[in-house]
Amino acid sequence: MPEIARRWRSQPPPPHIVYQALIDPDRDPRRPWLILHEGEQRPEIIETVEPHLVVWASIWPWRRDARLRFELSGSRRSDTTLCWTLTVDDPVPDGETIIRMRKRVNELINANLRFTFGQ
Repeated sequence: MPEIARRWRSQPPPPHIVYQALIDPDRDPRRPWLILHEGEQRPEIIETVEPHLVVWASIWPWRRDARLRFELSGSRRSDTTLCWTLTVDDPVPDGETIIRMRKRVNELINANLRFTFGQ
């Protein structure tokens, strides 16, 4: 699967907390972060290795082959370095579509999720 986007950024809590948020986005109803837009769907979790890896199926019904891979590193007492990678099957989308997909994932993870942790 070709990689079409990758970003990494720190998240304030340790990896096990970020891992839980990724596998159960509705865990704390007072702090929703996986707020989907029209034309998006809840991701199915297709692979996990606690607390270092989560792989989601696509959030886009029009691009079911897309995968989001989250790699988490850090210690139980430190911030988490979260790296997400977006992959798709061939044919690779055009540049504008890649930019929209990348921005949307970045909004969900590096804005919405991050803000739930007080950042």
